[in-house]
Amino acid sequence: MGEVSLRGVGKRYGPVEAVREFDLDVVDQEFLVLLGPSGCGKSTVLRIIAGLEDPDEGTVTIGGQVVNDLEPKERDIAMVFQNYALYPHMTVERNIDFPLKCRGVPKPERDVLVAEAAESLGLTPLLERRPAQLSGGQRQRVALARSIVRRPEVFLMDEPLSNLDAKLRVQTRTELIELQRRLATTVIYVTHDQIEGMTMADRLAVMNNGILEQVAPPAEVYSRPASLFVAGFIGNPPMNMVTGTPVRVDGQLGVQTSGGRIPLNARQGHQLEASGVSSVAVGIRPERIVIDGAGRLPATVAVVESLGSENHVISRLADGQEMIVRQDADLPVPCEGSAVHLDFDAEHLHLFDAITGERVGP
Repeated sequence: MGEVSLRGVGKRYGPVEAVREFDLDVVDQEFLVLLGPSGCGKSTVLRIIAGLEDPDEGTVTIGGQVVNDLEPKERDIAMVFQNYALYPHMTVERNIDFPLKCRGVPKPERDVLVAEAAESLGLTPLLERRPAQLSGGQRQRVALARSIVRRPEVFLMDEPLSNLDAKLRVQTRTELIELQRRLATTVIYVTHDQIEGMTMADRLAVMNNGILEQVAPPAEVYSRPASLFVAGFIGNPPMNMVTGTPVRVDGQLGVQTSGGRIPLNARQGHQLEASGVSSVAVGIRPERIVIDGAGRLPATVAVVESLGSENHVISRLADGQEMIVRQDADLPVPCEGSAVHLDFDAEHLHLFDAITGERVGP
């Protein structure tokens, strides 16, 4: 079975802690995406699972077996790299066949498995070509075929689409999802691209500075980010953030910012009061803000970005903090430099401890 488990995994390179106290469970046949900015440790985690790096502490389990002391070839995994790692002097057929030949699989059986892998990825007409004669997308499919040909329990993919153009990335994303479902296998996929993560993953594992910030389905990560980092990293445009302090007016708890007071509903007030947080970061998604003459936050429009189907109205509060409003293209567009008022439903607010970055409330 393709379960993967990491417990207390850590990795250091000299004084740098690349991965810290890392705990993660990947269930059989799951498509899990390790998502985070460059340098956050996600590729290091993948290499530790593969056996290409040894953890300084913790255990790695694949299919119920602790594999810390096993060589990469002894783990039932296949890895797809960012640069494809194809052999330039070999044909497509020989590249796909190579891992089977190394394992001593008889040639008649190899021929059948190579033909099946090539057919599943549309490579049959290309079997006699060499990598230099292929497009980037075709090379990527060859790398995938080489990884699936021996039917591993777990696929590890390290930014496999980053060298493709935008249109081909969209097409290949779909192909990867269909392939994973057809093979009914486990995939652990590393990327810094949140669109890839949101569209492909059964669950996202969001990393920052070697730490696992949140593990949840994409919709939950977007709607209930566990930390300030996740809130700011997921979403395009990112979540708006303003900081302030709790204040009570006429019995109602709110957050006083230098740009105005933000009232909270009763549930949020209770959660904030119970938390004892003294400095609050209030977050709201750009699509949850409206421009309304009676709105509670006065602002000045700085820039309007037109994306065809929608507009991003970038405005600034009195204290200079930036707020982005995401509008449908058919709504009136305010002029740059004009004064506006921003409004929102308190139900859509997210509260965080501005010091620790942790979410306030469930």
